[in-house]
Amino acid sequence: MNVGLVLSGGGVRGVAHIGAIKALEEIGVHPSHIAGTSSGAIVGALYAGGRNWEEILEFFKTTQVFSIDKYARNKPGFVDTEKFYEHLKAYLPKDSFSSLRISLHVTATNLLDGTLKIFNKGELIKPVLASAAVPGLFAPVSFKDGYYVDGGTLNNFPVELIKEFCDQIVGIYVNPFEKIKKTELKHAHNVLERAYHIMVANETALKFAHCDVLIRPEHMAEFSMFSLKNIDTLFELGYKSAKEALGNSSLVKGPKN
Repeated sequence: MNVGLVLSGGGVRGVAHIGAIKALEEIGVHPSHIAGTSSGAIVGALYAGGRNWEEILEFFKTTQVFSIDKYARNKPGFVDTEKFYEHLKAYLPKDSFSSLRISLHVTATNLLDGTLKIFNKGELIKPVLASAAVPGLFAPVSFKDGYYVDGGTLNNFPVELIKEFCDQIVGIYVNPFEKIKKTELKHAHNVLERAYHIMVANETALKFAHCDVLIRPEHMAEFSMFSLKNIDTLFELGYKSAKEALGNSSLVKGPKN
């Protein structure tokens, strides 16, 4: 029985994915396939590479991959995305999709031709960083013939990439989309973040029906995509939401990798 795991983007909110993975492991669910975008691509790569939830949480706490203090020089973005390469390399020393224990698909958007690129073979770390390069804040990543930003720009919940290979799908979606107040749009990054969520919301919602279990942590609107001060809270919200969703499901345990 193949179980697929779909991990949405969401910046720092992606820490909730880690809590959900802990809950899945507690009931013996181990995915055979993972599809991820942005922070979901990072979590997915680390998990597929054999890192446990404690190690993935440690990575987010120590690397602060969505912080906006690694300034880009001579690049079109405030943050130089590629400066995180060595941080990921420490956790994924074999920089290749073929080294992973779980099949992984990640998405990134090629700014040059406006298309979505699916990565599932070859070099690993640059495609993962490209998938997480939130446009407007993080500099695009040059890779082969492309110039890539966040895969969530065109596909923030890539369930279709693994659906055909899996008997059951667990989806984890960590982006909010509730009505907000004008006072919540005080800064440029708040406006960019809101515009991003509006762009992906309608297309993403149509895909929820493809999930046998859908995990959507509550209160995500209270947390910024780029605030690092609530990592433990986000982890716990992901864990709690997953426990509730899994408790109400008939999910069949997947193979242990």
